[in-house]
Amino acid sequence: MQPELVALLAVQEDDGAIRLIERDLAALAPRIASLDKARQRVHDEVERSRVAIERETERYRTLSQRITDHREKHEKNLATLDQARKLREATAAMAQVEMARRVLAEEESELAGMARRLGEMTSAQEAHRSAAAALEAEQATARAEIASEQERLQASLKAALTVRNQKAAGVNPGLLSRYDRLAIRRKSNALFAIRGLTCGACDTAIPLQRRNALMVAGLIDVCEACGVLLFASVEPPAAEASAEASA
Repeated sequence: MQPELVALLAVQEDDGAIRLIERDLAALAPRIASLDKARQRVHDEVERSRVAIERETERYRTLSQRITDHREKHEKNLATLDQARKLREATAAMAQVEMARRVLAEEESELAGMARRLGEMTSAQEAHRSAAAALEAEQATARAEIASEQERLQASLKAALTVRNQKAAGVNPGLLSRYDRLAIRRKSNALFAIRGLTCGACDTAIPLQRRNALMVAGLIDVCEACGVLLFASVEPPAAEASAEASA
């Protein structure tokens, strides 16, 4: 077997190992995505509660200011009522006082309701924050394990690529380029030994002349059916040669 073929077979073996490492690395991505999704969900809850509290707090402040204004008006109405000397004036002032009293009572009731809601929302926000903190603590170990595994796999991948590239130096650049394109497209082996009279990848029969060239000259050729690179590792059995000649 020619040294170049030996080198290319070694490269292919390394590529298989590299694909396994890359598969293991890719398998970590869904685990990380699942952790990220869970984390995002609880942080979204915290953010929604924060925004809701800000809105309710702004409404509370607005209503508080409106109540303050209405109280001032109510006090003025009371002063006007106290100063009224005529029945007509007193009746009008009393109507204003009663109206202001009803408005204040409604607004103060609404304000008390807002205060209760704000308390409930604040408690809910604290619960969301506690849940987020608990999740972070819970995920810390899992994330550390994944990061460690990623680091280990990345180191293995780097070492494997270094060894692979060293072996690839023993292959003709043109042949290596053809092999690389095939291997990338197939995401699997691109170099196969002929199996008897057929392609080792697709079982398509190989014409006698091409098969002889592979076996005798030790060439690396392309399967006309599936496009993989073919080589002959051993001489064909005499029975197969006789059968071909008879055909």
